[in-house]
Amino acid sequence: MRPTLPALFALLLAIVSCHAADPGFTVEKDVAFLAPDRAEKLDVYLPATDGTELRPGFVWIHGGGWTGGTKNEARAANVCGTLARAGYVAVSVDYRLGDGAWPTLLFDCKNAVRFLRAQAARYRIDPARIAVGGGSAGGHLALMVALTAGQPGLEPEGGATPYPGVSSAVRCGVNLYGITNILTRRQVAADGTPGEIRPPEGAHLRVYSARDAADPVFRLASPVNHLSPASVPLLTLHGRRDATVDYLQAEELDRVARERGARHELVLLERAGHTFDLETWQRKPLERDLRPVLLEFLGRHLR
Repeated sequence: MRPTLPALFALLLAIVSCHAADPGFTVEKDVAFLAPDRAEKLDVYLPATDGTELRPGFVWIHGGGWTGGTKNEARAANVCGTLARAGYVAVSVDYRLGDGAWPTLLFDCKNAVRFLRAQAARYRIDPARIAVGGGSAGGHLALMVALTAGQPGLEPEGGATPYPGVSSAVRCGVNLYGITNILTRRQVAADGTPGEIRPPEGAHLRVYSARDAADPVFRLASPVNHLSPASVPLLTLHGRRDATVDYLQAEELDRVARERGARHELVLLERAGHTFDLETWQRKPLERDLRPVLLEFLGRHLR
C-alpha cells in the first residue's frame, strides 16, 4: 500500500525537523556524582563524533548568588553545547546552596572534577586535560576550584567525597563575571558604575556561617588570596555595564595576578552587563563573539 501525499509530507517534515534539531552533541541528564543521599546531579554534554582519541573535559558551575540557580540554566546549555560541538566532554553541575553551604558547595564542584577523572574511561576523557568554568557565583567557585587544588581544608575528604585519592586539580580556569574578592565587592549603579564597598550581609553571611563581614572565612573564600606564580592559567570575561558584580572585581584579579606572577587574561566588554553567555546578552548579540575566545584559551592550555 502506497503512502498518501499527506503521510509522505509528514514523514519528510519529521526527517527535516529531526535533522534541524540535531545540535551536534547529546546530553545525559541528571547523572549522580555525589553520595547517594544527595539530590544534586550533573548533566553530561557529549560530542556526537565517534573515535578513539581521548577528549578534554570541562566542568561548568552555574550562578545564583550561592543561594539559587540550576545546572539547567540557558547559559550552561550555551557554554557546554559550544564545548561539546568542539569535541569536549562538558558537565553542568548542581551543588549545595543556601544557609551553611560553605565549604560543601566548593567540595561539590571539586567532586565534579573528580567525577570526570573517575569516569574517564566511560566518557573517553583525558584525565590530564580538565578545565573548570562558571558564571557569576559559579565564576567565583570556578576560580576557587582552579586555585586551591590540594589545599588543606579546601579539599573534600572522608565522607565529603565518593572519590578518595582522586585529584581535583585542573589545567586552567574560566571566570564569567564572578566575585574575586568578597571583601571589596561594590554597590553598582544600573549602568554598571561602581559605588561604595558592599560588605557581605544577610543571606551571604548565612551561606558562609559568618557572624559579620570581618569573619576570616571571607578572606579564605576570596580567589585573589590564592593567586601565586604556581597558579594555573585563568581567563576572565566581564562586562563594564554589570550592575550585579562590579567590573572592578575582574580588574582587581588581573592586577593581583600580575603582582604575584600568576597567569591571567582579562576580556572586558564595553556594552555588556551581567549574565551574558558566549554569544548574547539580554537576547541580543554581544559586541564580540566569545566562543573563539574561550576555545582558543582552552586549546592553548589543554594541549
